[in-house]
Amino acid sequence: MTTITNDIHYIGVNDHDIDLFEGQYIVENGMAYNSYVITDGKIAVMDTVDRHFEAEWMQNLKQVLGARTPDYLIIQHMEPDHSASIDAFAKAYPDAVICASAPAFNMMKQFFGTDYADRRLVIKEGDTLSLGSHTLQFIAAPMVHWPEVMVTYDSLDKVLFSADGFGKFGALDVEEDWACEARRYYFGIVGKYGMQVQNLLKKAAALDIQIICPLHGPVLKENLGYYVNLYQTWSSYGVESEGVMIAYASVYGHTKAAAELLAEKLTAKGCPKVVVADLAREDMAECVEDAFRYGKLVLASTTYNTEVFPCMREFLNDLCEHGYQKRTVALIENGTWAPNAAKVMRGKLENCKELTFLEPVITIRSAMTEENKAQIEALADELMK
Repeated sequence: MTTITNDIHYIGVNDHDIDLFEGQYIVENGMAYNSYVITDGKIAVMDTVDRHFEAEWMQNLKQVLGARTPDYLIIQHMEPDHSASIDAFAKAYPDAVICASAPAFNMMKQFFGTDYADRRLVIKEGDTLSLGSHTLQFIAAPMVHWPEVMVTYDSLDKVLFSADGFGKFGALDVEEDWACEARRYYFGIVGKYGMQVQNLLKKAAALDIQIICPLHGPVLKENLGYYVNLYQTWSSYGVESEGVMIAYASVYGHTKAAAELLAEKLTAKGCPKVVVADLAREDMAECVEDAFRYGKLVLASTTYNTEVFPCMREFLNDLCEHGYQKRTVALIENGTWAPNAAKVMRGKLENCKELTFLEPVITIRSAMTEENKAQIEALADELMK
């Protein structure tokens, strides 16, 4: 097992059997379900793992404990990838106290048929728990990204156990860039709750944090300011990277041709980054990630059944569900006899906050004309401002 500090050990597992995390996110490099144990005068286990890895996790725990037994199981988050092994733990260690927020115990009753009333410790904002040398401070983090979430700060080793905060897709035995999969994870799973993340970051700013131990992804020990600054940007819906994303839905290739021409024009004019996404073929979570990463978005869709092509509808729904805001949006529509996609696309985004729509809308009737090409040139100029 990995030693994080003298007294804090990693006992999590890697899942390479999973294909879709939460039933929807493609995870080619698997997932990590993280769990930790603090060995002191008393022993605290931090969260459990997915039920499919229960036996491996229990063996990892036993390797760290040796002849000792845990005194506490601390549950920060009740999603089953972190909580499913609570009951197995409770049966294996009948004298251990289970610590969680009041809403978490309500969820335990729903999941396991019991709320462990005879052995529970209900924790709330500001509560502390002494293990000996280590004192744990509990911090409420409601809706980051479930209502019961707590995070935990160890004041001795200056470690923040951050629940799903600072997590990412990918197993820990695969090396990959942190930001890409952390960004996709954040905007797909946590992104709607930016205000709640901001509230938690304000609380965390008052703490001396040297190590971050999330429930997914690697333990973070170096350059913590980099990760915190990204979370500040993401949760405030700021622009992380200058550039333009062009997301298109095309049936016979004419709308695609318009999107690609715009990309060529932008690149030629020196746009720092141009991302072109075929919504029918690319991972939708990756597309959502890029829409939030860049400050400007171009939506190009054929009109389909008087509306938009289905993959564009899905994309727009995902943006709205995840709190898309503070961006500049341009619209390109196509239609052979009744182009209507631009009106529909704008209507689907009307409840998003602080969006600036560029005018005029470009309307293509079947294939691009010379006038359309001139309009695309003008749009590229506008997007470069």
